Amino acid sequence: MQGASHMLLEEPLRLASVLAPAKPKVFPSLTKIVGTLGPKSHSVEVIQECLTAGMSVARFDFSWMDAAYHQETLDNLRKAAQNVKKLCPVMLDTLGPEIQVHNSTGEPIELKAGNHVIITPDISKAPSAEILPIKFADLAKAVKKGDTLFMGQYLFTGSETTSVWLEVVETSGENVNCLVKNTATLAGHLFTLHASQVHISLPTLSEYDKQVISTWGSRNSVDIISLSHTRSAEDVRELKTFLQSHDLPDTQIYAKIENSEGLDHFDEILKEADGIIISRGDLGIDLPPENVFMFQKTAIHKCNLEGKPVIVTRVVDSMIDNLRPTRAEATDVANAVLDGSDGILLGAETLRGLYPVDAVSTVGRICAEAETVYNQPLLFKKVMWHVGDPMPHEESVASAAVGSAIKVKAAAIVVFTFSGRAARLVSKYRPTMPVLAVIFPREGSDPSKWRSYGTNQARQCFAVRGVYPLMGSTDEAETGGLTKEEYGIKLALNYGRSVGIVKPFDRVIIFEKIGDSSVVKIVECEG
Repeated sequence: MQGASHMLLEEPLRLASVLAPAKPKVFPSLTKIVGTLGPKSHSVEVIQECLTAGMSVARFDFSWMDAAYHQETLDNLRKAAQNVKKLCPVMLDTLGPEIQVHNSTGEPIELKAGNHVIITPDISKAPSAEILPIKFADLAKAVKKGDTLFMGQYLFTGSETTSVWLEVVETSGENVNCLVKNTATLAGHLFTLHASQVHISLPTLSEYDKQVISTWGSRNSVDIISLSHTRSAEDVRELKTFLQSHDLPDTQIYAKIENSEGLDHFDEILKEADGIIISRGDLGIDLPPENVFMFQKTAIHKCNLEGKPVIVTRVVDSMIDNLRPTRAEATDVANAVLDGSDGILLGAETLRGLYPVDAVSTVGRICAEAETVYNQPLLFKKVMWHVGDPMPHEESVASAAVGSAIKVKAAAIVVFTFSGRAARLVSKYRPTMPVLAVIFPREGSDPSKWRSYGTNQARQCFAVRGVYPLMGSTDEAETGGLTKEEYGIKLALNYGRSVGIVKPFDRVIIFEKIGDSSVVKIVECEG
């Protein structure tokens, strides 16, 4: 029986089944978890635990700390990934057009509701409860009376004691006079200012971002760049051109939608980007609270129809300080899965939270449970309708592979691919079982090296729902004289058995491209 439009429930749904202890999962959720690495997840040991708990993507947030610190963290990630024998993509998160207040003394600044505070571009002024200097000269030109500003060290945590709402009263020259709407204490050396539904004349790709990408990013061959505050398709095109010119042609771009401008141009951005991140922190400020859920559901649905990965942020903020999420947060994670999200992004929860490993494992368990009632048939039909007739050959075969896998209750779908595109195409039809993508290196590349083409494509697949990449080989010493197909199937089935996906007599669907054709076949595992 179909319950909510994106949820399938068996009839009758017995309360006893909900109250029964959850069965231990032998494999991570199909929904991917992005973990932001920082002070509480910096060591090899903690990163290793996060990977084991289900973290699929490691995010490096360059809005804080320097390249040397992030390099040390990345080196630790590589050691941890090697220890647990897992690939893990690196996501570089840009700073973007962020307006910052530098509190040079680090002393707390207490702002009282009803008082006034001046925001000024004169950075020679010391920050205080009366005046806050920013590194942006044109704020007074951008805002008008009645506009809303938001400021805090950790923006959008939902705690109004650490962040402040300001209402613009008037502008005077380059200064902006604001009314303080709530009492709050701003702590730390750095605060961020967000102007709600106001165009800020700063480039989306800042000079700082370019410097980081051209040095740290290029040196480490980052897999994904999260383009903060994406406002137009041109922002994505500009970054693509920059990546091409800095020897990063294979790096994917995930457009981070976090303001009303990005929302207005969402369709064009979606066409240009490799994936989307719905950054609900800033969106929660730019949009009325009653509209946030509608944008999330609409944006995820559009991404699903196009087969582009979509990741949702800000789900378990309370786990920064607590071992368990709130009831609302647990439900929020599940709803993101039921909406069709490819992944959940953990920010402060893993960066500076007290329980980074528990945050990963808890979110993973919620995702896995939600996946058991995900309405795959409904999404399948909608994607088929969206693609239309006549279907392109690859779409037809990918959808057939998923349909066949569900009909024969296959344990997994094995996909052979060079670029990862075939695996993403299969994932588009949301199979209910894992997709094991055997990625073969292009001729001339060395899969043993971190930077090789094949390894880049394999790591990037970890951001896609249900896809688990395996590095294939064309070296006869490794293939043992088997054909490419025989070797690929053996590699996938051995991995499937080792992690508990595939058991004796299970059926597995094989999807591969032979010449200009794509074929699907069923293989039964040996007893």
